[in-house]
Amino acid sequence: MAKAAPVRFGVAVPQDFINRPLDLPYLHAYLARAEDLGYESVWVQEQIVGTVPVLEPVTLLTYAAALTRRLRLGTSVMISVLRHPLQLAKSLTSLDLLSQGRLTVGLGIGNQRREDAAFGLPLERRVRRFVEGIGVMKAVWSQPTANLAGEFWTLEGISQEPKPVQKPHPPLWFGARAPAALRRAVRLGDGWMGTGSSSTADFKAQAQTIRELLDEGKRDPATFTISKRVYISVDQDKSRAEERLRAWFGVRYGSADMASRVAVWGNVNECMDQLAAIISYGAEHLLLNAAFDEMEQLELFAQEIVPHLVGAVSA
Repeated sequence: MAKAAPVRFGVAVPQDFINRPLDLPYLHAYLARAEDLGYESVWVQEQIVGTVPVLEPVTLLTYAAALTRRLRLGTSVMISVLRHPLQLAKSLTSLDLLSQGRLTVGLGIGNQRREDAAFGLPLERRVRRFVEGIGVMKAVWSQPTANLAGEFWTLEGISQEPKPVQKPHPPLWFGARAPAALRRAVRLGDGWMGTGSSSTADFKAQAQTIRELLDEGKRDPATFTISKRVYISVDQDKSRAEERLRAWFGVRYGSADMASRVAVWGNVNECMDQLAAIISYGAEHLLLNAAFDEMEQLELFAQEIVPHLVGAVSA
């Protein structure tokens, strides 16, 4: 069933510094302009180890919280199995408080087994560790004194204060694509975000599964957000846009071909048509992720695309 609320639009924060230095004035100006232009939210990713220079998400969002007043602040997504849930809960609570309740927590399980080994974590029971860690965070977020007997963590009269501004905790959105992961998202979360590395066709099928799971679980769809990260380049020269996207994907993800499979590019009308299709398949929130020329794309999205799509209603 369609929801009456209009589609919301967020944008990705410039977070990687591929062939460029960290430019704080640029980052400051980008966040200020995103807020002035009326975007609903700004989003960051997580990559703790790797050769691409990427800022840590909680730190970056804390910086963004100090520079903004209205924008919601989201992670898309944090790999929570790499962090102790008590420490992660404390960091996220602090960010929720410092932003006065503007945080959305996107979580994922990831698939980088080398990272688990580097962190000294077991390679087995990864899903169980992920689910239990979320339970630990929910417990200390919502209970005055938490008691939990788990396989990995035991809480005996554990308190964590202060509590988050948002009750019972900041919204939890899951990054997921496999059927079992989609089921976990509906069971444990408040939203789901289709990954930027998935195609529009993938999103269509996954969003349909999400809607079926919501119905199966007798969950009110109004309490669960369906979102999609979209890598996008608006350019009158379509070939140039694809070439630049492929070059960026080749560095960021090690696969230039991924850009051609999953990204949106072309002139304003071509991009708008592709985004409208994603909305028609169920997206209630779109995270527009410019891979380059972020400030120019930020303006283009706001002036030429968002006004024509913001009133659309998802399927």
